[in-house]
Amino acid sequence: MRDFTDRTEAGRVLARLLTDARLPDPAVLALPRGGVPVGLEIARALRCPLDLVMVRKIGVPSQPELAAGAVVNGETPEIVVNERIAAHARLDRAAIERLAEVQLAEIRHRRSLWLAGRAPVALAGRTAIVVDDGIATGATMRAALKATRRRGPARLVLAVPVAAPDTLDALRPLVDEVVCAKTPAFFGAVGAHYRAFDQVSDDAVAEMLAEADGFAPRADSSGPG
Repeated sequence: MRDFTDRTEAGRVLARLLTDARLPDPAVLALPRGGVPVGLEIARALRCPLDLVMVRKIGVPSQPELAAGAVVNGETPEIVVNERIAAHARLDRAAIERLAEVQLAEIRHRRSLWLAGRAPVALAGRTAIVVDDGIATGATMRAALKATRRRGPARLVLAVPVAAPDTLDALRPLVDEVVCAKTPAFFGAVGAHYRAFDQVSDDAVAEMLAEADGFAPRADSSGPG
């Protein structure tokens, strides 16, 4: 039996857990695309803003699917390097930064597409709730959490419907609180825990973010997305 019907149901399950936690002045940051429908239900329940935290893999040029690191958008972009793979591929810091800039350009394009120029939500002094539809290895989430912490939230919360237990334990030191509905011993892939796990379209992401604008005022943050 699958844990969740779809991402919307998973978001509602998490929303109930987060409502019980009574987090002060929350803002939800979803990892697109799969985290957006989950985050939408949380933002709806908490009547708070929904924004994106956007992570792109930095692939090895000769093997683009092999990640030498990841980069996260923000006023000061966060670059997380897989030192073992970078060394094997003979990529020094300057090379990693050049590759990261290509991915940052793609992030800026996608943010413009999905958010239509709306400024990032200010996080200073707030409870930042970072959301995805599940966590397997945690590499992307680790980069997202580090970048979000640098934006100065008063409290940082990781919220996911389902995660591999060992991965979740490895991420706990990066946050103030973890909210996770399911931690199955035999994890497999994230999609295995959903009955419906279709790809979320660009149009759907844009529509969900526009809908969330009605939940709470969007306090502008300084700096680019």
